[in-house]
Amino acid sequence: MTKFSGSRVFVVEDETLVLFNLEDILAELGCEIVAQAMRLDQAVELARTSGPIDAAILDVNIGGTTVFPAAEILAERGVPLLFATGYGRDGLPSEWQGHGVIVKPYSPQDVERALTPLLAHRNGG
Repeated sequence: MTKFSGSRVFVVEDETLVLFNLEDILAELGCEIVAQAMRLDQAVELARTSGPIDAAILDVNIGGTTVFPAAEILAERGVPLLFATGYGRDGLPSEWQGHGVIVKPYSPQDVERALTPLLAHRNGG
């Protein structure tokens, strides 16, 4: 399945096994992981310096802090955001609740469904 073939995705996830699983899901969907971060400082730096990004999947809780400083940079760049959290949309501060959310633990179908509207512009949809 290469539904999102060539789409460039930025991933922030601090749990190694979850990151590996998400990498596999994205590869099956045809996405290219343009950058990945497991710590907030990495995420902020990569959010600033990475080339074109079609969408970002951001774990909300990164090593005991939140991902929102990196999310702000990505949002300023116009990158569509998808938050991954065990708390669902209610776990997001109000200013971020308009963005996509996938609830952990998520399935490949959850990721595909959540990415579809974010990448529709890229794939002519």
